[in-house]
Amino acid sequence: MPSVVSRMSTRDRVNDPAAHGSTAPAATSDDAIADDPTVDAVATVDEVTRPTDFVRMAASLGIEADQPAAVCPTDARQLSKVLFVRLRAAEEGTAEYSYVRGTLIELNMALVKFAASRFSHRKEPFEDLLQVGTIGLIKAIDRFDPSFEVEFSTFALPTISGEIKRFFRDTGWMVHVPRRLQELRLVLAKTSDAMEQLLDRAPTPGELAAHLGLTEDEVREGLIASQAQSAASLDAPAPGRDQTDGGTALTDRIAQEEGAFETVLCLEALKPVLAALPERDRTILSLRFGADLTQGEIGRRLGISQMHVSRLLSRILTGLRAELQAEA
Repeated sequence: MPSVVSRMSTRDRVNDPAAHGSTAPAATSDDAIADDPTVDAVATVDEVTRPTDFVRMAASLGIEADQPAAVCPTDARQLSKVLFVRLRAAEEGTAEYSYVRGTLIELNMALVKFAASRFSHRKEPFEDLLQVGTIGLIKAIDRFDPSFEVEFSTFALPTISGEIKRFFRDTGWMVHVPRRLQELRLVLAKTSDAMEQLLDRAPTPGELAAHLGLTEDEVREGLIASQAQSAASLDAPAPGRDQTDGGTALTDRIAQEEGAFETVLCLEALKPVLAALPERDRTILSLRFGADLTQGEIGRRLGISQMHVSRLLSRILTGLRAELQAEA
């Protein structure tokens, strides 16, 4: 059986305080209803499920609006009031609910751009900030109710900004650090700037600790954590170098060539080749290069002449070189 609220007309729901969660007395005279342009706009169109319905509703308010995204902020504020009444009256999951909700998002994207512009000095792409801010806008639309008696922008901006700040806190650090250290970094940055103005120099960790009532170890931990927020590319020119001609990359200054690297590569490449050799060939190689015996000593151990050992070693090494070159 449909509920009482669902059977009420749009005009009745606008003036029914129970439909908005309000205990204020409802307007009872037709004159009071006629004086409310929001009520007239809501009652003008039975349902708002298509762009043409939106245009008709906007026209009833004296607003020319072909596209929600092209509406000026003042008109968007007035249209949002009407659409929020529609949204709260519509049943979730219906075509009207989906269209009105989407239109509210388009109308109020200026709030997202404004909030995102406050963080434009950060390194993240502005498009990413807009996407995160849009998530905050959607959350604000879902939570807002006209009975709050505040402008939607007043309600939405803290939610949008909070979503962007959460994005920086959770994903803006190159290395994840606990939230406690992230907050400590902000406190240390503000305190350090203030003390630098007073002391005319950068404060020491001990001075910061005394001013904040922390231990020096806690201050040092916060200073180290602040270095994890961003990272520079090793291929980027080193600071202070001329970047027009490429400069000197950080890798050229801090990288060190490992002398044993080539040896390790060769040994790893030889392992499968050596494993395929006959047992006598492996024994000869082990005695010559592992035990460091001379060809004569190897010959006496194996009961063969030194000349024979020389010919065997030459054949074995030639075969190994051919195998490695074939794999390369």
